Amino acid sequence: MTIAVCPGSYDPVTAGHLDVIERSARIFETVHVVVAINSAKTPMFPADTRVDVISKALSNDGYSNVVVTSTDGLITDYCTAVGATVIVKGLRQNGDYEAELGMALVNRKLSSVETMFLPANPILEHISSTIVKDVARHGGDVTGMVPDCVVGMLAEALKKEKGQS
Repeated sequence: MTIAVCPGSYDPVTAGHLDVIERSARIFETVHVVVAINSAKTPMFPADTRVDVISKALSNDGYSNVVVTSTDGLITDYCTAVGATVIVKGLRQNGDYEAELGMALVNRKLSSVETMFLPANPILEHISSTIVKDVARHGGDVTGMVPDCVVGMLAEALKKEKGQS
């Protein structure tokens, strides 16, 4: 059985993330979507919320071979624990490749796990969690960039950021 891991912060999950997850689910027998908890970052949404949102976004599409969870450890330790042999990363532009290549080489050194890069769908390659949050902070419409359930969550989170109830 080939097990793949799609790690990321998913803060919030975007249409681009979902595209990579769904494509991975067609390639591999089991895909673990792992919300990576990075203590150096302050996420907008707690890890359990991100896990729930991803699970909800995938539930209607019949992806029964996808497991959604989180970890605060090394992704290679997670891969070893579940028997994963490949990490799948989506790439939007050349800058993504440069950043991801170094991590892929370290991950292979740490655990012999390989990294597979999936090029982004050209229709979605401009979308990132950072851009989504920035657009939402400035009152822009993020519909279509994120699952529908995230649109309202973003609005609520931004109200709290601004001290509104």
